[in-house]
Amino acid sequence: MADYKHKGSPAYLFGIVLVAVIGGLLFGYDTAVISGAEKGLQAFFKSATDFNYTDGWHGFTTSSALIGCIIGALLSGILASSLGRKKSLFVAGILFFLSALGSYYPEFLFFEKGVPCKSLLVAFNGYRILGGIGVGLASALCPMYIAEISPASKRGKLVSWNQFAIIFGQLVVYFVNFLIVRSHASDPDVVAWTNAVGWRVMFVSEAVPAGLFALLILLVPETPRYLTMHGQAPKALAVLTKINGEEKANEILLEIKNTVNQDSQARKEKLFAYGFMVVFIGCMLSVFQQIIGINAVLYFAPRIFESMGVSNNMLFTVIMGVINISFTLVAVFTVEKLGRKPLLITGSLGMAVGALGVALSNVVTLPALVPVISIMVYSACFMFSWGPICWVYIAELFPNTIRSQATALAVAFQWIFNFIVSSTFVPMYSWSPFFAYALYGAICIIAAIFVWRLVPETKGKTLEDMTHFWRAQSR
Repeated sequence: MADYKHKGSPAYLFGIVLVAVIGGLLFGYDTAVISGAEKGLQAFFKSATDFNYTDGWHGFTTSSALIGCIIGALLSGILASSLGRKKSLFVAGILFFLSALGSYYPEFLFFEKGVPCKSLLVAFNGYRILGGIGVGLASALCPMYIAEISPASKRGKLVSWNQFAIIFGQLVVYFVNFLIVRSHASDPDVVAWTNAVGWRVMFVSEAVPAGLFALLILLVPETPRYLTMHGQAPKALAVLTKINGEEKANEILLEIKNTVNQDSQARKEKLFAYGFMVVFIGCMLSVFQQIIGINAVLYFAPRIFESMGVSNNMLFTVIMGVINISFTLVAVFTVEKLGRKPLLITGSLGMAVGALGVALSNVVTLPALVPVISIMVYSACFMFSWGPICWVYIAELFPNTIRSQATALAVAFQWIFNFIVSSTFVPMYSWSPFFAYALYGAICIIAAIFVWRLVPETKGKTLEDMTHFWRAQSR
């Protein structure tokens, strides 16, 4: 046990990060659980007698969690600064848990169970928005927490695991939804069961990982950066020592104190205290992560494969899911060797090739395999670049004293543009598949140029190094 004072404890760091990435898994789980439940949910509310559950209502209901995501992202900065990173993640866990229970039983206290009505739909969407707030909080706070707790030499890899957990969470819920339906496959009318009960079970299944996360997060420490900024340096040193060893811990604590002491309280509260560019670059990284169009592909993959003439579109969707997991691991194991910028630029160019391949397939007669492979190249290139690396940058780009505020703004931009891309893809694709993918391909090229010209490399730099860098840039 005493040896950690000399070298630090990798097991301790691993345990902390493992708990934090459960928040990423819940992020993926909550955003994807609707995919299996939406048909049963639609059938349930279509039987309402006091209103007509239109496609418009269904579209809002399936995407209402995104409203909460934007709210949660904006609140994350306030909560992270006032409550701390750890307590804010606990709040996120509680919101996930309450949303799972409420989505399972939206009739609680006020409505008769199993009787759909307009007021019940409002209540259901309220619970989904509550879960969305949890997603918004987790999406901002999990990378921030991991970045602030991790040594500089491992930070990129450990933050990248959060993206892996998001993708893994999506795959887990697809599998869970499949098992829930299959558990009643022998019923004479499994469709009726799914419409009445199955969708509820899918939502409540999230309560298990949510409850586990809320309990486990109580066992991890607050981040040393937050503790130091709030006058708790001895506690910060104890955490740093367990992770880095005594000598390195004292060195890091001194760096943190220097960056904190050089900034007055007034400066801490100003988002643009280090100039406009640091906030602009962080927000634009979030915007590009969305407008390169990845969520249009992930959300509508079965529809896209079907339009390409693929007979078993769900099989190819599963294959793409496996590819996504595999290429996320590429980022995890190369981000500290190759750096952030090379992965982002390479991924952007690879995505451009994939998107333009799909676009070309819509104006020139090519074998169906060409657009299918192009889509998979597009998705794979995102998974080793913009998927995880954007989160790494958001976690480590901003100076200590504005990190919570700037991260909140950047993540809010991400959710806003997620909604814009998701809601515009279908009409744009219906109008012209060539235009849709040519546009995404062009944006990928612009994204590569943006990273090459404006984004600094953060590989191997401490969070305090970035504070010094932006202070020098703002003079």
